[in-house]
Amino acid sequence: MEMERVRARVRARVPARAGVRVLPRPLTAVLAGCAVLGGALMLLLPPDRPAQPPAPGPAARAERAVTAGAPAVLPDLTAFIGDRETFVRTHAGDGQAWAQLGAAYVERGRRTADPLDFPRAERALRTSLNVRSANNAEGLAGMAALSNARRDFPAARKWGEAAVRQAPQRWTSYPALLDAYTGLGDYKAVRRTLERLRELRSGAAVPAVLARAAGVYRDEGRREDAQAALADAAARAATPAEEAEWRYRSGELAWERGEPADALAHFKAARRLDPALGSARAGEGRALAALGRTSEAIGAYRSALARQPSPRFMLELGELYDSLGRSAEALAQYAALRTRVAREQTAGVDGELLLGRLEADHGDPESAVRRLRSEWARQPGLEVADALGWALHRSGKDAEALDWAKRATDKEHGGEVRSAPYAYHRGMIERELGLTGPARRHLEEALRINPYFSPGGVRAAKEALEAVDALGEPVVSGPPD
Repeated sequence: MEMERVRARVRARVPARAGVRVLPRPLTAVLAGCAVLGGALMLLLPPDRPAQPPAPGPAARAERAVTAGAPAVLPDLTAFIGDRETFVRTHAGDGQAWAQLGAAYVERGRRTADPLDFPRAERALRTSLNVRSANNAEGLAGMAALSNARRDFPAARKWGEAAVRQAPQRWTSYPALLDAYTGLGDYKAVRRTLERLRELRSGAAVPAVLARAAGVYRDEGRREDAQAALADAAARAATPAEEAEWRYRSGELAWERGEPADALAHFKAARRLDPALGSARAGEGRALAALGRTSEAIGAYRSALARQPSPRFMLELGELYDSLGRSAEALAQYAALRTRVAREQTAGVDGELLLGRLEADHGDPESAVRRLRSEWARQPGLEVADALGWALHRSGKDAEALDWAKRATDKEHGGEVRSAPYAYHRGMIERELGLTGPARRHLEEALRINPYFSPGGVRAAKEALEAVDALGEPVVSGPPD
């Protein structure tokens, strides 16, 4: 009792601060313990982190891809196109939005082989350049990409060079210019442009840059470097659509070096990542045919054409039918090809190279020669040189044909790519001219590069080799002429 009276006197001598309530001692002890426990828990818990931003939606994903020159899946592209179309209705003076809309149309047209997207792209891109005539490298690069998609390489060069002059530090202007120079057969400019592109992106291995480098390496005959660059691009891809594109291109390289099983694996992987990728499905058809699985191959081609009615796939399927003796179905494909090319030409797409190839083997070779001479005068790439040489051979002009075949295969003209069809064409021309040794070398080279390069061409090459061997002329050592 005495102790309690002492405590009471002490409390009376210590006045409470105004507005502060003096708590009973037991409660004070409890709160003090909670404070200590709370401090300990704060030390144990991780610091607050900012909330993660929501994952980008379809339109945002496509915008990232389109502005970086990367592929996008069709649903995302459609969503982005709808978004940009809505935006420019109320912001008609926004040059960047018009440029993005045009680039998205180009990409969708490329993915679907729908030529109607190309006039839409041109209208959007020209609107962009009209409302923003200065500092619009994005619009200029979009016009270059559109011209490449239409196989108008002189126009692509003009627009691409303008984009680079306006914004030389903008690396996304350079890939379209690379494609233009390649289409024109200007391989010095290709190498120079690739070096500049790699300098600009030296601090980061951008998948789109790696893929462009792979294309240059392939044209230079550096297949291992090309394959390594594509594998690196696929590993660094930011989206499934992007990885699918690089896996598809890896499949194309595997096909060109005569490895259909490896090519098939790449094409299937690409389609798993992007089920709507029609080019990968057509690649499966090509590889399946080489592996002797012709029924599956035909199904794959039909499926590809349903997604992406490309005239190139129609030609491949028609030639597969021809090799199987199914002439009526082959002719139906060739007729569909002509109709499709005519439709594309109304949208500004140049189909002369493909028509020249079709006419040379399955129509009027003289018509093919006329088409391809004109095509060469306008855009002299290696593909045109090879096709023109073959058309001349098919029309009986083998002496002149050989000059063009040499242009497509000799390094002095830039023909460094290791192409089985090019070697086959040259060998057949040489055989017709009685140049037995060179003919043998080039036909053997074609079958060594890719023993499956063409259903009909492989059979003809083997028959020609048997005829050459029957002559008994000794093989001349050394590199091809």
